[in-house]
Amino acid sequence: MAKKKETSEKKTKSILTKSSHEFLKTYINNPSPTGFESEGQQLWINYIRPYIDDFFTDNYGTAVGVINPNAEYKVVIEAHADEISWFVHYITNDGFIYIRRNGGSDHLIAPSKRVNIHTPKGIVKAVFGWPAIHVRDAAKEEAPTLKNIFLDCGCATKKEVEALGIHVGCVITYEDEFMVLNDRYYVGRALDNRIGGFMIAEVARLLKESKTKLPFGLYITNSVQEEVGLRGAEMISQTIKPNVAIITDVCHDTQSPMMNKISSGDLSCGKGPVLTYGPAVQNNLLKLIVNVADKKEIPFQRAAASRATGTDTDAFAYSVGGVPSALISLPLRYMHTTVESVHKDDVESVIKLIFETLKSIKNNHDFKYDIK
Repeated sequence: MAKKKETSEKKTKSILTKSSHEFLKTYINNPSPTGFESEGQQLWINYIRPYIDDFFTDNYGTAVGVINPNAEYKVVIEAHADEISWFVHYITNDGFIYIRRNGGSDHLIAPSKRVNIHTPKGIVKAVFGWPAIHVRDAAKEEAPTLKNIFLDCGCATKKEVEALGIHVGCVITYEDEFMVLNDRYYVGRALDNRIGGFMIAEVARLLKESKTKLPFGLYITNSVQEEVGLRGAEMISQTIKPNVAIITDVCHDTQSPMMNKISSGDLSCGKGPVLTYGPAVQNNLLKLIVNVADKKEIPFQRAAASRATGTDTDAFAYSVGGVPSALISLPLRYMHTTVESVHKDDVESVIKLIFETLKSIKNNHDFKYDIK
């Protein structure tokens, strides 16, 4: 019998540790709604503290770990820390609660979900109620909308609701927690984009453990308020004034049912990071990342952005006179639901690609176009 040919599919040793996985689970399960990210930011800073020289936060809560803080040349690797959520908007006299979006929360998935209402007195449990199928008229059936979805926290009056500490403006997050699916997929709410915060934290760990000496200052940035307009990145880019920015976020896996490859591209979980081409992406920096991926045999996919990338890349690229920026995305299924799913191999590939790219950037590396 001929010897079985070895393939490139042979399982390689994971770069993630037991502590990495413990942090990932804790970090994803912790709520971090837009505008209220501080608890998650504290967890994140506590994790990366052994791997950095310094850290700081800005007025709205963006957290930045710094390696080589005295270096003149500055490189940013960035993700965003906030998750979509809801606000208490209106409390009825009979104790039901109507809500308003905080970011791009999906009203269609809300009915029957369990939630946590964050109040000055602590967490209050509630559910999104919905009429039973038996009492709905199939011919005139209403779809969930912001006008008819509501929360029930077990109270009979507005006074009871308010006695629990609930008031207009309290933020609401889903209760769903992290899990691993078929030993291949990380699943949970808000992988968009706390999985990015996890990945850049792991880059910091690898740099420290490999004793890599960088010839520039590295600013590991976990921005707030991306889900409401890239606001955290907009602010922190003005503070750091970086020379280069590498952003990581999620993009759509288009292989599952009801996805349209013509409009969203042909992208797949398990086939590597996605590198985006578009006006905000600086071509020389992108070329460097592609060359690194090829040299290190890191699989990757390509996507095209029509105008904006819709990520913090846009905020960095167009700040402080123009910052050479690039986007490394992680394919994700079921975006803005409570079962967002990413492939474990892709997570490791993004970490490796950022890590290897940083090692390829030289001090005062010039990404400008050489036009004579």
